[in-house]
Amino acid sequence: MLKRFLAFISSLQLTLICLCLAIVLVFAGTMAQVNFGIHEVQQRYFQSIFVWWPSASQGLKIPVFPGGHLIGGVLLLNLIAAHLRRFRWSWKTLGIHLTHLGLIIILAGGLFTDLFSVESFMRLGPGETKNYSENARTMELAVIDGSDKELEQVTAIPEARLRQGGTIEDESLPFRINVRRFYQNSRFQPLDKAEQNAVAASTEGEGSRISVTEVPRATAQNERDLQSVVIELVPTGNGADATSLGTWLVSDQILEPQTFSHAGKPWRLVMRPERYYKPYSLTLQKFTHERYPGTQIPKNFATAAALKDPERNESRDVLIYMNHPLRYRGETFFQSGFEKNDTATILQDVYNPSFVAPYVACVIVGVGLLYQFAYHFVGFLRRRKSTPAR
Repeated sequence: MLKRFLAFISSLQLTLICLCLAIVLVFAGTMAQVNFGIHEVQQRYFQSIFVWWPSASQGLKIPVFPGGHLIGGVLLLNLIAAHLRRFRWSWKTLGIHLTHLGLIIILAGGLFTDLFSVESFMRLGPGETKNYSENARTMELAVIDGSDKELEQVTAIPEARLRQGGTIEDESLPFRINVRRFYQNSRFQPLDKAEQNAVAASTEGEGSRISVTEVPRATAQNERDLQSVVIELVPTGNGADATSLGTWLVSDQILEPQTFSHAGKPWRLVMRPERYYKPYSLTLQKFTHERYPGTQIPKNFATAAALKDPERNESRDVLIYMNHPLRYRGETFFQSGFEKNDTATILQDVYNPSFVAPYVACVIVGVGLLYQFAYHFVGFLRRRKSTPAR
């Protein structure tokens, strides 16, 4: 039984099956972009073990097709098993060994990139300093204790946890959060302009004057979902008054934080992009945007910033412009864009622990192919030289 399994896992038939499944997956994922958009399809089809049906159900889901991670993982295992089972070490096959090693590094590097890489953005206005970047497509609920004017205490609740619903409790909060409803994509309407049967989204804050409607997911490349959540705050702790603090509508469409008081402290609620804090900061000194004469076509845009890292006693000026990123502490900052009227610069922050894998793999594959060609070419010349002339 074990021999049959090893023979199958290293077989060419399994390779062909995986390649055919990959072709079908790419086709299905491409067609699904019409309904779900490129980012949602990427997560459901290519960054998953299985493709699940129905996709929007919160209950029972059925796996209907292998996802990109499963197909890629099986291909990687198949390649390693086939190499160990069929090839034996010799100078004659060194090029083949190197080529296979390069392919293994490419597959493994792609999988690690998919699992561990993080992309985010940092927006900097003139003179602004930030020590965090933001994920524009993933939100979080921030509950802010504003009692200390010098240092705010923030409890961040990820979007994925809000989507699950139920009750959320944290030691840093003197109340629990009951998630009443989560809207993946929502539209607001003032109550005075809404339909007759429209009701307020919440009893407190901005939501008391707004009606919320759930709308289909955003699918265009330049669009995104506008998440909203209705929560109830209930005091906790010994001797706490269990009287509800009311329901609140929190959304990234509500730009200003909503405030309330509890236990003698001022609190703020805000839905914001997920943040990734760093041990260093960047301060925008100058943003330059050059255009071709007589047009609005960008010729060059660059960010001059001050980098400060107290942990490493580092303080220096950096210049980030097209094709010249800033690489620091394993992260890479690219000049991504700018806001209208050049009021702010937008830097793309990429953390990819396996970014060197494609370069190493290409070098190894290239060396392997050159060696294999040179080995057989030299052998051909030797045979030709040893053949007597007729």
